[in-house]
Amino acid sequence: MKIKPIGDRLLIEKMEAEEKTKSGIVLPGTAKEEQSIATVIAISDELTKDEKKKDIIKVGDQVIYSKYAGTEVKGADKEYYIVKWTDILAVIE
Repeated sequence: MKIKPIGDRLLIEKMEAEEKTKSGIVLPGTAKEEQSIATVIAISDELTKDEKKKDIIKVGDQVIYSKYAGTEVKGADKEYYIVKWTDILAVIE
């Protein structure tokens, strides 16, 4: 299944939380903290054609997004989220 966002939206894939702490302690699934970091998978045509926004976020960038943002979409073997442009808070460099 190929997902192509429309309007002012992006398709992102959440990054998994670390399973070990820095000191090497393994965390159980219930103790993991939900991260708000994701990788951009696709960008809508509207955003790629917008002169002000087109160079800010690119496919493959890691971004920080709003905690309650997006709509969950299940692909063949992964979970994706479709989020609005305004729900992206920062690009990680």
